[in-house]
Amino acid sequence: MNPIPISLALEEIVTTGIRQRLQDPASTKFGTMLAGERTLGGRQQIVVCGHVIVKKSSGGYGTEEPFAAKIYPDAGSTFELVAIGDESPKTSLLIGDTCRAAGLAIRDSNPKADL
Repeated sequence: MNPIPISLALEEIVTTGIRQRLQDPASTKFGTMLAGERTLGGRQQIVVCGHVIVKKSSGGYGTEEPFAAKIYPDAGSTFELVAIGDESPKTSLLIGDTCRAAGLAIRDSNPKADL
């Protein structure tokens, strides 16, 4: 699968979906995101992989956390967070496997401006 451009609408679905799962959503910064389309089991999905930086309770920003998410265009652009963070080997493996299966490899993780 080749990466596809991330439209503003797709970016909004992803950033909103991830922010809803964080304790301090307003301070969240997003790094590079890549997306790819595929059909799996007859269902169209867009896989998005990237990095997110969240503010720590101490006030400073933490490290970049990888994430993988799926959006289902044929189901009203339903958002599904596959995993976020790399605290456990299982989470890291899940994110890596999801992104690799979609042909996406995140290398550049420079944060974008606050979205």
